[in-house]
Amino acid sequence: MCMKRRSFLSSSAAFVGAGMLTSHDSQADKIHPHGVHAASLMTECANRFLAALDANQGGKATFPFDTEERMNWHFIPKERKGLPLREMTPYQKHLASALLAAGLSQTGYIKAVTIMSLEDVLKIIENDSGERRNPEKYYFSVFGTPSDSGTWGYRVEGHHLSQNYTVVNGRVIDGPSFFGANPAEVRQGPRKGLRTLIGEDDLGIELIHALDEQQQKVAILDPTAYPDILTAASRKAALQGQPSGLSASKMNTNQFDALMALMEEYAHNVSDELAEGRTEQINKAGRNIYFAWSGGISRNDPHYYRVQTASFLIELDDTQDDANHIHSVWRDFSGDFGHDLLQHHYQVSHQKK
Repeated sequence: MCMKRRSFLSSSAAFVGAGMLTSHDSQADKIHPHGVHAASLMTECANRFLAALDANQGGKATFPFDTEERMNWHFIPKERKGLPLREMTPYQKHLASALLAAGLSQTGYIKAVTIMSLEDVLKIIENDSGERRNPEKYYFSVFGTPSDSGTWGYRVEGHHLSQNYTVVNGRVIDGPSFFGANPAEVRQGPRKGLRTLIGEDDLGIELIHALDEQQQKVAILDPTAYPDILTAASRKAALQGQPSGLSASKMNTNQFDALMALMEEYAHNVSDELAEGRTEQINKAGRNIYFAWSGGISRNDPHYYRVQTASFLIELDDTQDDANHIHSVWRDFSGDFGHDLLQHHYQVSHQKK
């Protein structure tokens, strides 16, 4: 495939010397200085959405900020808390869509709504009644009171989609950010040929093929693909042991460019302002990045890959349903659900007191 790749790394950042992944930096250094305008947009969209709901709907859509439910995320087809699209009026659905779009780029938003629409494809494939496979079984939840300067968050979630945002003092953290696709490629019916997560999948394939034989031996940890992303729906992203796979320090310029293109695909799923925060993490990692693979290296083979740095993790698997079922996620090792921002906020507030 041929994709236009945006270069967002400075030449100095692209050739930083490598070393083993180190422990996390100080809390102050890790706070992403982005998301101020994003927070204002999210606040406005959330408040307009909530104002349009009746009392019963508002009771389903709103939760205290400190509830355990805020971190109870998943990506499987199951009943969830929150207000689903199917219980909204057309006007309310428009406002809900605006809230979803507030945290995503145009590309990311298209992926999200396409993922929702795949439920109709599965309904036909599985001869489902429409109760389990329903493109309107996507739930909107707001935690706390939306404001530009307060502490609150929201989640949009359903089968193969979970977008989580936390706002603290006008700053936004996005994560966990999950996109999935089943089928990964529609192979029958009027939408035949549709591939929702083409960039996430094909750029990974391009990277593993860009490596030479010896590099592939280092990168491929297991000839059998892992059955799912390793972090699953954990509340805190963590992998056991030291980083494994091929270090970016062992890649030539073309290979490193392919790695950057892959990370860029994930970075630009969120809005431009939030993407700057992800880009900053990528720049800071330099060559201190590891790429690991399991499974076959052809697109139709079951396969898994991950990109790991000291601060964030990308995972993708395409193993289920004859390797036609994708899970992909961007996780922040200590920032998911706004943990970094909240810890910093509480420390500063305590010191002031």
